[in-house]
Amino acid sequence: MSAAPVNSQFYADPQGLSALRKDVRAQGSEAVRETARQFESLFTGMLLKSMRAATPKDSLMGSDQQDFYQDMFDQQMATHLSHGKGLGLADMLVQQLMRNAGEAGGVAASKPVAAAAAAASAPVAASTVPTAIAWPPATRKEFIDALMPAATEAGRKLGVDPKSLVAHAALETGWGKSMPRNADGSCSFNLFGIKAGNSWSGARAQAGTVEFVNGVARNETATFRSYSSPQACLEDYANLLASKPRFGAALGTGTDATAFATGLKSGGYATDPNYVGKFGAVARQLHALAANTAAAGRIA
Repeated sequence: MSAAPVNSQFYADPQGLSALRKDVRAQGSEAVRETARQFESLFTGMLLKSMRAATPKDSLMGSDQQDFYQDMFDQQMATHLSHGKGLGLADMLVQQLMRNAGEAGGVAASKPVAAAAAAASAPVAASTVPTAIAWPPATRKEFIDALMPAATEAGRKLGVDPKSLVAHAALETGWGKSMPRNADGSCSFNLFGIKAGNSWSGARAQAGTVEFVNGVARNETATFRSYSSPQACLEDYANLLASKPRFGAALGTGTDATAFATGLKSGGYATDPNYVGKFGAVARQLHALAANTAAAGRIA
């Protein structure tokens, strides 16, 4: 059976990619080339998402509908850009997949641009996840990788999807870029903006913060808890939420990030009137990044 025509499938469909990969031996070089074109389209879509995510958006001017149609446009653009020679990544993938299928002899050598594109995509593969990550993480994926083990344990205690906890940390710190500093300039690893009240006997750090009073933002200086590591912060964060009855509505919310954020807001965790909407936007970004990474890993 020959491979499907280029315009007959949606290139970013992970199930279609998986099926094509399984049929490489049975369908031959045409199936390999179709797989490569689809992966290039998926990779291009990831680049577009990353560029858009790097541009801050005003939550008051955005909406779920706008995000939905923007994603559709990006998918269509990625499909268009992958036609013809595309980025050159498909050439490299054809050679690799044909070699795996025992047909490497009939594939032309890759162009230098294809090798560069493959190198750029390497961090997405599960085998290249760093074992030790410097802080703050250089990318959003590294931020997720650095926190996920401790977030998984904290999520189990709270009955909350660990992705929601990582999304909360991303919202509070700008994906790890903004946290209170200790007096000596070192990082406090306070991922959740947890303030140091009278009951806190550990290290402290002072920093500016924005609080909303009657819906109006104002700048203040506050004292925050300081931790020895991100893991120590996540453990304290889980203990704090679990021990305060006012956060009861946030516990046991599972994969419902909106319900978790609503529970935090109703418990007084944040004063920003748009907190739940902002939380949801970050959670969607995190889930999209995780989905793209998983899809790329399946054909890596």
